[in-house]
Amino acid sequence: MEKNKTILGIDQNIEALLCYVLGWITGIVFLLLEKENQFVRFHAMQSLVVFLALFVVSLVLGAIPVLGLLTFIIFLLTIVLWIMMMIKSFQGEMYKLPWAGDFAEKQVFQKSE
Repeated sequence: MEKNKTILGIDQNIEALLCYVLGWITGIVFLLLEKENQFVRFHAMQSLVVFLALFVVSLVLGAIPVLGLLTFIIFLLTIVLWIMMMIKSFQGEMYKLPWAGDFAEKQVFQKSE
């Protein structure tokens, strides 16, 4: 298998972008589908960790009416982060977010050694 190809037969940058399209849901999907390509697995894991955490935080804060403004700010942050990560992954960058990127890197590359 070519280095830049994936199990689905498409370029890794496209598959990495797809890891972010539906946030943590597509993160899980691509973690289950892609067993070989570490670039894609990294982005799938990072998507899962970041967007699942933001989803849970939004649910918790959304249940508290007084924190509506904070929930809205987190929503805006999520949208900006979502767009930024899709662009970075499509450009072929292994862009690591603080904490989540380190965790994703350990999970993906530790298993391949």
